[in-house]
Amino acid sequence: MKFDDFIKNGQVKKCSEDAELMKSLVSGAETDLKFLRDIEISETSARKIMANYYDILRAVLEAIAVLDGYKIYSHEAFAFFLKEKGENIIAEKFDRFRKIRNGINYYGKTISVEEVKENSAGILNVIETLKKRYLEGI
Repeated sequence: MKFDDFIKNGQVKKCSEDAELMKSLVSGAETDLKFLRDIEISETSARKIMANYYDILRAVLEAIAVLDGYKIYSHEAFAFFLKEKGENIIAEKFDRFRKIRNGINYYGKTISVEEVKENSAGILNVIETLKKRYLEGI
């Protein structure tokens, strides 16, 4: 499958570049990160914290997509969007985080405190890399 396939089947739509939407998405992501950093990761909070870190990463990707003129409706399409940009390693990481989040949200899977700590650090690293490459100075 390719990113163009998602466009053809309507899971991605071309749109106008929207700098205000991009700024709003990034601002919301930064606010959510501040909030999450203040929450202790425990057995009780682990599932929600992991899902929320993933959602922040997805918001940053939405911001980048909007700058490129795309509105992406499929989480899976973000991995192909990243591959189109030559970000194969980040695409693989994103897809792994997506599958973890889907397991939690849709299949009742559990996640340990240690796994959340490890994955949230990985997500933060990806977010910082993406912001430097695509959103710095905007």
